[in-house]
Amino acid sequence: MIEISTSSTTTTLVVAGDLDLAERDQFPEVTARVVGLRRQLLVIDMCRVTFMDSTGAAFLISLADAGRRRGGATVLRGAADRDLFVLEICGALELFRIDADHRCELGAEAALTPEDAPAPA
Repeated sequence: MIEISTSSTTTTLVVAGDLDLAERDQFPEVTARVVGLRRQLLVIDMCRVTFMDSTGAAFLISLADAGRRRGGATVLRGAADRDLFVLEICGALELFRIDADHRCELGAEAALTPEDAPAPA
């Protein structure tokens, strides 16, 4: 699932689930909507991405490339190392700014170990 939201200067895509060949039918419509919004900054929130293949990477690359041609920037927020690796293998990691400071809400919860969990009352 891909949700789009906007502000006066930013378009934000929130991606949940798999970003792969099975989802490719929605990529052209999403790309057209994002490009049509003509915002300078595109933030792609990947906190809830469970899997990305080269088809998903190509989709992200096309979004970043379209923004770059207009003088804009694309930020990846919450991208897992495995997703960054796919983009690196595709030779496209330099198209993106990586938000290294962002901490996903889901990631923080998943990172709790039994020792970190609150004690039962």
